[in-house]
Amino acid sequence: MTPIFDEQEEVVLFTGNYGSGKTEVAVNVAEALARDGRRVTIADLDLVNPYFRCREAREPMEELGIRVIAPEAELHSADLPILLPHVRGAVEHTDGITLLDVGGDNVGATVLASLAPVFRRRRFAMHFVLNRNRPFTGTVAGAMTLMDEIEAASKLAITHVTGNTHLMEETTLEMAREGAAFCRDAARARARNVKTGFVTCPVSELAGAGLVENEGAAVSGLLELDGFHGIPVLPLRRIMLPPWLGGPPPGTIATHSRDRLGRLTGSKRRRGSG
Repeated sequence: MTPIFDEQEEVVLFTGNYGSGKTEVAVNVAEALARDGRRVTIADLDLVNPYFRCREAREPMEELGIRVIAPEAELHSADLPILLPHVRGAVEHTDGITLLDVGGDNVGATVLASLAPVFRRRRFAMHFVLNRNRPFTGTVAGAMTLMDEIEAASKLAITHVTGNTHLMEETTLEMAREGAAFCRDAARARARNVKTGFVTCPVSELAGAGLVENEGAAVSGLLELDGFHGIPVLPLRRIMLPPWLGGPPPGTIATHSRDRLGRLTGSKRRRGSG
């Protein structure tokens, strides 16, 4: 496996469309970086989606040594204003690498505008997470429009397009490969110097095709695989679960995601403990 980011990368933002899977990508990346020996901080900046927020996987990430910036305890469902000083500090004085999970569309990206001066003083990468199967990003033109809107709202420039084409549990290997081609085309169509980042594929699909040893194989980086148009692949595990797939209601600690990631990391917790 090759590293997801080089050692010089200090701050990485994940933006994109509603339902693009930004949080799933961010949590999987945080886990992989931690397994690779990096010191990782992840900040939950999602104000718009109560179902998929990285704070829901707080405990298992902390067990991996990841620092999580998100409301605690009775403030679990609170929004960003109380966190801004902590986020600003994590960006200005990075200890290792800091990941920011930003809310969907230009609405979610608006919060970044207040931090834009801080980002301009630091090296950062802003990844636009692209799911071809979502409304408004099913065409390159639609993806371009959304990227323009996110840049205008955040006052920051997108640096990478990262592919996460999926249909949740119905995602297939071929769908992920087609999404990689779409990711490549979207990056090429950008007028500015935007690169492809990486693409994701469910680890179950990769294991079924014999491309990884098994579904439980530890992920600490990216794979170079045929059929993905030269873009490195992050084997993705499903960690975040919505209420309609057995996860907890919004605003509560997500025991389902916690238990699932706990099994992956080998941690043992009493049922119901927290």
